[in-house]
Amino acid sequence: MNNEGMRSPLGRALGLGSAKAGVGQWWRERVSALALVPLTVWFSVSLIVHTGSDYATFIAWLRTPIVSLLMVLLLAGTFYHTALGLQVVIEDYIHSGLKILVLIGMRVICAGLAAAGILATLRIAVGR
Repeated sequence: MNNEGMRSPLGRALGLGSAKAGVGQWWRERVSALALVPLTVWFSVSLIVHTGSDYATFIAWLRTPIVSLLMVLLLAGTFYHTALGLQVVIEDYIHSGLKILVLIGMRVICAGLAAAGILATLRIAVGR
């Protein structure tokens, strides 16, 4: 049995269903969360290992190419995943015309924070 009889007349006319728009974002959230698991474990273990290290040791560690790359991936993935999650919350709980402005502001803030973190990491990695 198909679900055609279960939908409203308007839903049938427009061709809309419950999984038409949200499934793509749902998958992106899950994939980004899965990618963040090993990066977060790596970062947590690294912080524990460097507990008590001085500034110079920590900077030397962050300057290694693989560490810099992993840090950039962690920052990009974290703020991408954050933006996806906040978008769902905003879409679910804000029902006025303000929703678009809040979504745009949230995206700008997430992109700005990601860019600031990545820029700081790259400046340390390059040595400036």
